[in-house]
Amino acid sequence: MKLAANLADAATYANGPPHALFARMRAEAPVCWHPEPSGPGFWALTRHADVLAVSRDAATFSSARGGYMTQDMDPLAVAQSRLMLLGMDPPEHTRLRGLVNRGFTPRQVARLEPRIRALSASIVDAVAPRGICDFVADVSGELPSLLIAELMGIPPDDGRRLYQLTERMHQTEAPADAQAAVVEMLGYSAGVRAAKRARPAEDIASVLLQAELDGERLSDLEFDLFFLLLINAGGDTTRNLVANGMLALLAHPDQLAALQAEPALLPGAIEEMLRFVPPVVQFRRTLTRDAEIRGQKIREGEKVVMFYPAANRDEEVFPAPDRFDVRRAPNPHLAFGGGGAHYCLGANLARLEIRCLFEAVLEGLHEIELAGPVERLHSWFIDGPRRMPVRFVAAS
Repeated sequence: MKLAANLADAATYANGPPHALFARMRAEAPVCWHPEPSGPGFWALTRHADVLAVSRDAATFSSARGGYMTQDMDPLAVAQSRLMLLGMDPPEHTRLRGLVNRGFTPRQVARLEPRIRALSASIVDAVAPRGICDFVADVSGELPSLLIAELMGIPPDDGRRLYQLTERMHQTEAPADAQAAVVEMLGYSAGVRAAKRARPAEDIASVLLQAELDGERLSDLEFDLFFLLLINAGGDTTRNLVANGMLALLAHPDQLAALQAEPALLPGAIEEMLRFVPPVVQFRRTLTRDAEIRGQKIREGEKVVMFYPAANRDEEVFPAPDRFDVRRAPNPHLAFGGGGAHYCLGANLARLEIRCLFEAVLEGLHEIELAGPVERLHSWFIDGPRRMPVRFVAAS
């Protein structure tokens, strides 16, 4: 199959994922060879079953061998990526995940619910009298910004600044600025680490620094890299899912009306948002040995790239996959990675944040509609709006 677009180019996603192309790939070449202008090429996976199988076989499909980003990195960058959870394979991944999981147990997440509800209500209360706002900056991005400040025990404005850094980090066409943002975030993390080691408090930063597994604790570098991952994977994705989900509701007013009439539909609606508009577009794996997917032989050292927006609209799994349906059930989407070693560590926390914020928005902001053009992130890795003006009427 001759591809009509470069799936590792931000321009391809200027108006959102190329769903028509993905549908054609699923039908004609679900394991499709994708050439690269400045690389060896990769195998693009667009079927649900294949993405699921690769996600659950870390022994064959490695995150560490070539990194987790689609484009090849230089050896130093690959070595650095292996120090992060996303770029590790078991058993190293198992050890580090066991340590950081101490901060994200069901009990830890449940303790956060009252505070997340209060933060969500305060965000909506702040914008409601204005009648117009940027939904990304003022609502969907505000909660993870404030929550990360709570989790790490840092000032609220610092949480906002950290999320501004993630926006720079995900502008995939500006690698120098993205790297500068990474350096700035790691520098900030070092300050948090020193402060929390000197004066532990009741926050997740302190929990992580004191957590032990078989007598081992997080090293300085492990903490700093997990801090960077938490800001990105934990908050930036939540911001984009809420904004993408609101866009989906506005584009499907019948579904928004159903949700407003029956708030009990919200948990299922969130799962449908995760399926319909997942914030992560793609992750890469590198083969540790020869393998076969759908009869296609793939050699050791070659790379496969999983496309989540494509897998989440697989006709073999989801009836009428292009229909946004808040009542859809079952809904085995792959937005959190499909299980396996790299299943999203913060999935339960993300679901809680999304639910609390949407409850506050649906209750407090009525007659919500777009108030201008939506500006999207310029990225092949993260999908979501960068600016999203909306107008509304405050609930009485």
